[in-house]
Amino acid sequence: MTIRHTLRAAAAHCAMAAALALGALTTAQAADYPAPKEGDWVARDFRFQSGDVLPELRLHYATIGAPTGEPVLILHGTSQSGASMLTPGFAGELFGPGQPLDASKYYIILADAIGHGKSSKPSDGLRARFPRYGYDDMVAAQYRLLTEGLGVRHLRLVLGNSMGGMETWVWGVRYPAFMDVMVPMASQPNEMSGRNWMMRRLIIDSVRNDPAWNQGNYTSQPPALKTANAFFGVATNGGSQFYQQQAPTRAAADKLLDERLTAPFVADANDFLYQWDASRDYNPAPGLERIRATVLAINSADDERNPPELGIMERELPRVKNARMFLIPTSAATRGHGTTGMATFWKAQLPELLRTAPVNAPD
Repeated sequence: MTIRHTLRAAAAHCAMAAALALGALTTAQAADYPAPKEGDWVARDFRFQSGDVLPELRLHYATIGAPTGEPVLILHGTSQSGASMLTPGFAGELFGPGQPLDASKYYIILADAIGHGKSSKPSDGLRARFPRYGYDDMVAAQYRLLTEGLGVRHLRLVLGNSMGGMETWVWGVRYPAFMDVMVPMASQPNEMSGRNWMMRRLIIDSVRNDPAWNQGNYTSQPPALKTANAFFGVATNGGSQFYQQQAPTRAAADKLLDERLTAPFVADANDFLYQWDASRDYNPAPGLERIRATVLAINSADDERNPPELGIMERELPRVKNARMFLIPTSAATRGHGTTGMATFWKAQLPELLRTAPVNAPD
């Protein structure tokens, strides 16, 4: 099946789902899945791609379901954590009885990436002396967590959203025999570039150029941090139709923006800079032919960071042996880059995929 044919089929299916999505999302309740079990594992003498070595790298994680289930790795977005995936719109649509990733069948692992959540990060004390990590480091740490910390030797599925989607592509290139199925979402398998990288540079530089940042040795959070975060969020997430609905006049737009600028914001500037800068080394494109897992790439047509009109997926996906694309069409219910965080738009694709995808036998 060609990518274009797959996209048309996906759009036809999703048009109906989008019409029902708003009602479904507003009434969604947390599914009856087992309570997450949190833990920490320490990777000793972790060597970063830069050559820096951290004697102890703490990696935080949560698991849902029994270790006897089929292992599934769930990867979060930039500045988030594994806990951010435990929402009614995501976990509540996936992990409950009879749902696509039923925790009575699957062993679900939610890992906090380096620099995020409760894993080791600059704000723990090293500040700007923390090793400058990248996506390759994040994935290498996740691999050690699974194999050394949790004793997982093979994954049925790696599913990631946004940064987690990009990490999913890296997983497929670096550890091609380790998983059967990959579902990278809100991402593209090419080098960080274009508007996506330029916007990241702008928010990184806006904080670094704030005198209050003081080379990372600030006594209070630099004022530019909060403004930069709000700017990036409005510019690259949320969906044009949604913002127009919420702010149909200048006064309404001002009110919405003022609410964002005055909302509580507890991020740390060094953590923030490291998190967004980490994407600088992202580029799975040279190794796409190495991917052996069955791939379902899921994006939304209104994704501000990964616009489909660039044609990147149509160019790169044929290089992956068993891959297809599912594109969520734009609607009043979608949220741009944030659309894939709502599983109602794509969860129907998982059961058949997981039922039919062959086991990726190790070498």
